[in-house]
Amino acid sequence: MLTILGFAMIATFLVLIMTKKMSPIAALVLIPALFCVAVGQGAKLGDYVIEGVGNLAPTAAMLMFAIVYFGVMIDVGLFDPIVRGILRFCKADPLRIVVGTAVLAAIVSLDGDGSTTFMITVSAMYPLYKRLKMSLVVMTGVAATANGVMNTLPWGGPTARAATALKLDAGDIFVPMIPALAVGLLAVFILAFVLGRRERKRLGTLSLDDVLVTETESETVLVGAGDRLRKGSGPAGTGATGTTGTGTGADEDEDEEEFKGLDPHRATLRPKLYWFNAGLTVALLTAMIMELMPIPVLFLLGAALALTVNFPHMPDQRARIAAHADNVLNVSGMVFAAAVFTGVLTGTGMVEHMADWLVSAIPEGMGPHMAIVTGVLSLPLTYFMSNDGFYFGVVPVLAEAGAAHGVSPLEIARASLVGQALHMSSPLVPAVYVLVGMAKVEFGDHTKFTVKWAALTSLVVLGAGILFGII
Repeated sequence: MLTILGFAMIATFLVLIMTKKMSPIAALVLIPALFCVAVGQGAKLGDYVIEGVGNLAPTAAMLMFAIVYFGVMIDVGLFDPIVRGILRFCKADPLRIVVGTAVLAAIVSLDGDGSTTFMITVSAMYPLYKRLKMSLVVMTGVAATANGVMNTLPWGGPTARAATALKLDAGDIFVPMIPALAVGLLAVFILAFVLGRRERKRLGTLSLDDVLVTETESETVLVGAGDRLRKGSGPAGTGATGTTGTGTGADEDEDEEEFKGLDPHRATLRPKLYWFNAGLTVALLTAMIMELMPIPVLFLLGAALALTVNFPHMPDQRARIAAHADNVLNVSGMVFAAAVFTGVLTGTGMVEHMADWLVSAIPEGMGPHMAIVTGVLSLPLTYFMSNDGFYFGVVPVLAEAGAAHGVSPLEIARASLVGQALHMSSPLVPAVYVLVGMAKVEFGDHTKFTVKWAALTSLVVLGAGILFGII
């Protein structure tokens, strides 16, 4: 019964947010509450929620202060050279822009933290997508999938969990998987190329001068795909034309506001402190990778230091905090709402029953192929469950079943990494709310667009692992 209700709860949640019948926050709270009552454990709802909130509180704190930190770094101009460098590489070509998004997300993912990756990637690429009227779900989908493949790094989480759960060395799991993961990353770049070509066909190609905003004294208006930038002192009249449709002056004003990240004259720039901010960021990411302190503590200290040095006057500090309050509230609110969902799913025993049912449903004849079975199961299980639940609850059971048929725990552990490309778009992953929140994309739209491509990428990794004899 709990198995059926568990799948029903997840399905109900996904349907409601993908059809936009409910907001993600409302669905994350109300749906599990109703199902908790349905299983006869309504009296324990408070305990489940408090436990879930307690488990995710450090993540919420990390996201809150990380958003403030990176928001300040964006304000002071730390990422402006990156944005301009990417622009010059992309040359305002939608194809290059989408490929550049994948490359940037993959490179930044080396720090092992999805939230950081999405903050930096969206900060760098969002103004460009917005200005060219490109599809924002393409950006979120490509970034999430690239990060999912890179999330398998030993310090990223899943590999360490698999090693801990099966008492193996993380290097023995990860190193042999590198060829398969490289193929998966190549698949992401190919996907970005295909999606970029589609965007190029829809929008055309602009010159770099059409995109870079270098003058604030005069009004700048994008007049259409392939056209040059028209400048004048009067108000904007006509918006983008051609394949991008027709806009209004208000639309153009909104575009200019969204594109202010490249305004070289904005009041928040701190060029004299550039190397301090760069050094602080490098030190922060290094400390994170080396695990010198808990990540929430690092970002709390980093945010406080960044605000104090860059904006020593209290009114300026309050203004910067207020400027990023919307993102902080949206993301932290989503995380605490997700705590209700995960708390009920775990507390009622639904996760355990769902895992047991899936494992028991494996035919006896598949025993010698448990590594492949594990790889296939990693797609839905890491999407519908947290990594902790999957690696500590399900993988040991699969490894035990495989051992009875001569399948080594190492093969099971490697196969369990396959689903990470899809996992990063799971509604149970707090970082994905950073991605969609900063990109101003509906979570349902992101899910509908990304899931199929992320699942395909995971299957490519699995196929490459089988082909190379890794799995």
